Amino acid sequence: MKKALITGASGGIGLEVAKRLAAQGFSLTLVARNEVKLGLLQESLGRDRHQILPLDLTNREDILYLADHLRDNKYDLLVNNAGTGTYGSFVEIPLDDQLDSMRLNMDALVTLSYAFLKHARSGDALINIGSLLAHSSLPGGAVYAATKSFVANFSESLWYEFKNKGIFVAGFNPGAADSDFHSNAGRETSAFPKFVVSSVSKVADELINALNSRTKPRIIQGFKNRAMLFFFRFLSRKTAINIMGKISPGLPHP
Repeated sequence: MKKALITGASGGIGLEVAKRLAAQGFSLTLVARNEVKLGLLQESLGRDRHQILPLDLTNREDILYLADHLRDNKYDLLVNNAGTGTYGSFVEIPLDDQLDSMRLNMDALVTLSYAFLKHARSGDALINIGSLLAHSSLPGGAVYAATKSFVANFSESLWYEFKNKGIFVAGFNPGAADSDFHSNAGRETSAFPKFVVSSVSKVADELINALNSRTKPRIIQGFKNRAMLFFFRFLSRKTAINIMGKISPGLPHP
């Protein structure tokens, strides 16, 4: 039986991916801060086949604990899905909150990727969840967008390093999804233009398809998102940033 570990599994994209992998016969280790939500998911998927690890991956001790777990237990797949961000003007968001985002979105992801890849074998896979914002700045979400650019570039480099070993690494970059991420970040999904929002179910389906096809190191979720990035290529960087600032849910608009 194949084994997968998913961080940020208690809701949103992580939860939907867990459901699909369980249906494919994976034995899952589900990681998130919320033990109650993890327990409910474990119960729905089958308590005897799946385990939970309630951990806070903004905490260095918990990051190192999970890295040790990855070294001590062989997994076929790691999905680094846990991520956080806060919407708002840079100097109005508490600095500690932004540093926590950097620790979760980058430090934890790099540490867990290292622990997994150290022992990965041909056929194994690592999926790092980024964001459409890996391709764009976001006034009103500066640190979050910057961390996701890091994830995308980091994942591409690993793809090249491991492709000849038969180990697949990719950065998966969804657009805005109707998950609880946005309410946790201080805004609702309704703050985004409707044309850019996808259902978490659709996002999870595309992630599973990308995992099964194993063709690209950087995957952009959704046709409308790919089309938007294509047209952004014809704009100056200044114009693109101005557009993002005007639609950003993190800044006030007249």
